[in-house]
Amino acid sequence: MLPELTAGEWGLACVAGMLVGASKTGLPGVGMLVVPVMAHLFGGRLSVGALLPLLIVADMFAVTWYRRDCRWDLIGRLALWVGFGVAAGAGILAWFGGAAASDAMGPWIGGIVLAMLATHLALKGRNAEAWSRGRLWTAGAGVLAGITTTISNAAGPVMSLYMAGQGVDKRKFVGTLAWFFFAVNVSKVPILAALTFAQPERPLMTVQTLAFDLVMAPLVAVGAFGGRKVLEKIPQSAFEGLVLVLAAAASVKLLVG
Repeated sequence: MLPELTAGEWGLACVAGMLVGASKTGLPGVGMLVVPVMAHLFGGRLSVGALLPLLIVADMFAVTWYRRDCRWDLIGRLALWVGFGVAAGAGILAWFGGAAASDAMGPWIGGIVLAMLATHLALKGRNAEAWSRGRLWTAGAGVLAGITTTISNAAGPVMSLYMAGQGVDKRKFVGTLAWFFFAVNVSKVPILAALTFAQPERPLMTVQTLAFDLVMAPLVAVGAFGGRKVLEKIPQSAFEGLVLVLAAAASVKLLVG
């Protein structure tokens, strides 16, 4: 029932599971390291569905711990645009498949996020916050996040940059992202299930991936507890700098493939 992986691959999977947990509770951005690992283990298309349940498990820890630290107004501004992006991503996934869609769009997404980062750094301070709260920035971030999360579970750098411009403290940063991704990831389950049912020869979820997720869930929990401890210790300024560095690194990875 479990996928046939080597000892080394199982080791990579264990590290990936802990990184998933940590990314949701204290280290936004490190989850991007998991995407290529899962693609290596399962292939581009199947990795999308294999990773999703692990993300939801981590989201559940995050929304439990940071349930009172959400900026619902920020999620409300994004909701419609993210919906458009998820719908577009589902269409891309159905037409091209997971690996092809990620490979084709990865450099474009990486370039756009780097441009967003450059804009954020160039404006700085109040100017950056004013720009980041504008309709154009919100719409662009929402659509891009919806597309990337659907085709490759890779919306982390987009949302990290969006939140970096909102002037929130680290707990509200993590709490808002926790509720955002919990809602989005749960909504993706029926989409991936429907695509698997419609194209059984090209599944996005299988019994093997679900069994893998069941085995990895305890390691996600370990990572989630670790991420929470890091968030408690790290100063606000260091947290903000780390978010930007991780977003930049993830964007470069997408850009170069």
